[in-house]
Amino acid sequence: MPSTTADVETPPQEQQGGAPLSHGLKQRHLSMIALGGVIGAGLFVGSGAGIAAAGPSIVIAYAVSGLLVMLVMRMLGEMSAAYPSSGSFSAHAERAIGPWAGFAAGWSFWVLLCTAVGLEGIGAAHIVSGWLPGTPEWAWVGLFVVVFCGANLAAVKNFGEFEFWFAALKVGAISLFLILGVLAIAGVLPNTDAPGTSNLTDFLPNGSEGLVTGLLASVFAYGGLETVTIAAAESQNPVKGVASAVRTAMWRIAVFYIGSMAVVVTLVPWNAKEVVEKGPYVAALDHLGIPGAGQLMNVVVLVALLSAMNANIYGSSRIAYSLVQRGQGPKALGRVSGGIPRVAVLVSCVVGFVCVLLSYWRPDDVFPWLLNMIGAVILVVWIIIAVSQLRLRRRLERENPEKLVVRMWAFPVLTWVALAGMAAILFLMAREPETRVQLYSTGAMTLLLAAVGYAWQRRRARG
Repeated sequence: MPSTTADVETPPQEQQGGAPLSHGLKQRHLSMIALGGVIGAGLFVGSGAGIAAAGPSIVIAYAVSGLLVMLVMRMLGEMSAAYPSSGSFSAHAERAIGPWAGFAAGWSFWVLLCTAVGLEGIGAAHIVSGWLPGTPEWAWVGLFVVVFCGANLAAVKNFGEFEFWFAALKVGAISLFLILGVLAIAGVLPNTDAPGTSNLTDFLPNGSEGLVTGLLASVFAYGGLETVTIAAAESQNPVKGVASAVRTAMWRIAVFYIGSMAVVVTLVPWNAKEVVEKGPYVAALDHLGIPGAGQLMNVVVLVALLSAMNANIYGSSRIAYSLVQRGQGPKALGRVSGGIPRVAVLVSCVVGFVCVLLSYWRPDDVFPWLLNMIGAVILVVWIIIAVSQLRLRRRLERENPEKLVVRMWAFPVLTWVALAGMAAILFLMAREPETRVQLYSTGAMTLLLAAVGYAWQRRRARG
């Protein structure tokens, strides 16, 4: 039995609620989370492989995927400003489509975030172990998890403070990189010759296939932008926070992602082995003769990884809390004390560390299967966001037009354009052997969760 509009608009569980979350995040926290959240570990770690595949056309790849992300963020911002919720897109999907959609979106994203906690911990531990040879990486991951778990258990403002300073370091580092790069390209940096367009002549070295590979790599580098709409629910002014973050998303993506890729491929030959071996940013700084560039960028990458760990522990616990508050998960995960869903924080951290142990215990079967399963979750979430916005916008215009503080551009045309873009990416993933496995694995998990959510929805309707 499908849910009625009233059931979907305000689920009974949300009306009853439970112990409330705190509102300890200040506007400066939210602003810096929005600013730093766009500079993810994927930008520093994964962009080298994209450049090696696409060459200078990686700028086009990041521009295309960046435009898609801007549209997704605008849609999500419209809904989150109207309905601030720690469940973000999962809660919006329940309102717009039905409880089964909120269930599938929420729990698939929770699996993604918990796994990402482990993956980012492994990356951070690898850097620290390089500085301190002989120390076990799993021990460093354990230390990072304990530190961030403790911070998230104590108070939400601790999460905000960590992210504030992490984001400040990331923004400062990449801004300095862009300034140095532009000065070098302009020929005004001392002891550096301007490269002109010599590194841009072979714009599509591997043809359209290389561009496709670069496009797929760039899409997944943007993951993590959703955190600000989750965090907004615990800020002092959720509507203002979401509106501000979404309205500045365009220039942040253009400057940090597209701008830095343009600087890298202009300064360094795309096929230089250092681009993949050391990373594009280290390769560019080495080209400029910046002393200690490798270690400097290792520090920045470490900060980006730790920032992502902290954000994903926070985000996974809040998604789990929201799902339980809507009756879609074990009640224990919804227990709140001191304004913090402490059980959800603990469980998310434990699951993340188990993923690390699986990388040691079962590196050839279970761990790769887990990585494939989460490979395309972000695309599933984006599709659900677009469909939810299509359905909720008309309802908002009809019933609560005053809540449309943020409006999707050229609705509904650009929403359909975004959906077409996502469908095109799914098609491209199905063509590539490596991403095809991820697509099918994620699809299987999503269908299973949707089936469980639908069964739960039918049982609740009968009850």
